[in-house]
Amino acid sequence: MYSIRGFTLSDYEAAIDLWHRSKGVVLSEADSREAIAAYLNRNVGLSLVATKGECIVATLLCGHDGRRGYLHHLAVDEQVRRHGIGRALVERALDLLTREGIEKCYAIVLGTNEEGARFWRELGWEHRTGLEMFSQFSRGR
Repeated sequence: MYSIRGFTLSDYEAAIDLWHRSKGVVLSEADSREAIAAYLNRNVGLSLVATKGECIVATLLCGHDGRRGYLHHLAVDEQVRRHGIGRALVERALDLLTREGIEKCYAIVLGTNEEGARFWRELGWEHRTGLEMFSQFSRGR
């Protein structure tokens, strides 16, 4: 059995290990310990982990900008996939976002992550077309 709780900075090492082992999760400087600490502090109590005993078996980063929620780095250890853990993390995150007054949410999935896209479709999420995402480092960088 597994349990779900909030993601804390003390979970970082186990989370980064899981992310490195997970297909479809691409890591960058934005995933440094300092960057994740800042993210967790801006989005208090929204990101989640699933544990089996003392081991972290799944993660989900969750945040919002005041209008829309964003879910990313959903990763479930291959040995425990297809047991509803990912779905449970998403449902809990949506409940938390609803309490924050957020009515719409986006899941961020790497374009080549077919397994991830299939997961979101199976949950009934709409694949958005006509939207493109652009990125640039802020001026402080």
